[in-house]
Amino acid sequence: MSEADRADKAADKTSEMLEIIAGRRSVRAFLPTPVEPGIIASILETASRAPSGTNTQPWKVYVVTGDMQRRVIERLTQAFNDPEKAEKYREEYPYYPREWTSPYIDRRRKVGWDLYTLLGIGRADKERMHAQHRRNVEFFGAPVSLFFTVDRIMQQGSWLDYGMFLQNVMLAARAYGLETCPQAAMNEFHPILREMLGWPDNEMMVCSMSLGYEDTGDISGRLVTEREPVENFVRFFS
Repeated sequence: MSEADRADKAADKTSEMLEIIAGRRSVRAFLPTPVEPGIIASILETASRAPSGTNTQPWKVYVVTGDMQRRVIERLTQAFNDPEKAEKYREEYPYYPREWTSPYIDRRRKVGWDLYTLLGIGRADKERMHAQHRRNVEFFGAPVSLFFTVDRIMQQGSWLDYGMFLQNVMLAARAYGLETCPQAAMNEFHPILREMLGWPDNEMMVCSMSLGYEDTGDISGRLVTEREPVENFVRFFS
């Protein structure tokens, strides 16, 4: 292979990798098309190459499809619609800050209202807001639900490692033409999921994720979240 051919091949690989990373987004509408178990296993095997401190590999994954997924969705929907859910269900760790400040609250509000505006949901339309939020526990129609847990003895370093594993899952899925939506919305319902999926008491839920083929005809797919320009969050020294 000539130097020019090697350079072209490297450029193609670079372009493909950057497209996979830059094109990742949280998809909120999926087709019911099943995903082959072998593909799911390959995604998770590839993702497990994520770095972890002293190779501890803290991730544990519960893959739910088919009849079990339908039963999980039914239980989660019942819990979501329970008017007393705030007293019954609480997340095990604070995913979001207890006290919001700018610029984080501004970004949070913007993405929420951008989605609602796209869907034609007004600020006073509480019923449609509730219905849209409920789509989380329906996994946005995805045929695969992933639940991630970690051993309670693991500390912050392992949670950082876990984030890299989750990113790998999402990127590997895109390499197979699949999309994902990482979700913290189910975290408060961990007692239901623990009961149904049987993970032991020493494990706690990190998050869940929807996985499947995107329904490109759904309007929610037009949502493009903004990112801060590099100069706003990076300082260069030389």
